[in-house]
Amino acid sequence: MALKGDRFEGEHDIRHFMNEVAERGGIATLSTAGSGAAMDQSAMLVTYAASPSGKAPIGVMLGDMVNKDLTKTHLNQHKHETQKGGKVVLLKKGFVNTNMIYPNQTPAGGDKAYVANSGYFTNVGPNSLNAGRYVGEFDTSKDEDGYAVIYVNLPNNG
Repeated sequence: MALKGDRFEGEHDIRHFMNEVAERGGIATLSTAGSGAAMDQSAMLVTYAASPSGKAPIGVMLGDMVNKDLTKTHLNQHKHETQKGGKVVLLKKGFVNTNMIYPNQTPAGGDKAYVANSGYFTNVGPNSLNAGRYVGEFDTSKDEDGYAVIYVNLPNNG
């Protein structure tokens, strides 16, 4: 699990698709963009970028992307599971309590939050870890389980 229930969802984005298996709680970056309103264009793709340097952060994943045989099982609606290739719900503004913090990082409350490799958050600026753009601020340090509250404030590009 990468998100705890303690969160505030102020603004969402539901225009993007994801073609990979991913756990909720990380920061998704733009892979390819559509044109115009692009509400149902398959070109509107996000990813957990292996190297987010220069990539545009779009939002925090609020559901899991799974690859299940839907003839044998169903999607878990309580976890907001979505089949790989489907639309994702991304948090643009609000706060989340997540453990998707780059390994061996010790952020403190008030530190700036950036997107790091593979959808992780980091408090280390863009010149380290191939870190990408600013996405918000850490409100707390990590607890004993590795979770921290992060305020997310991404521009509304819609």
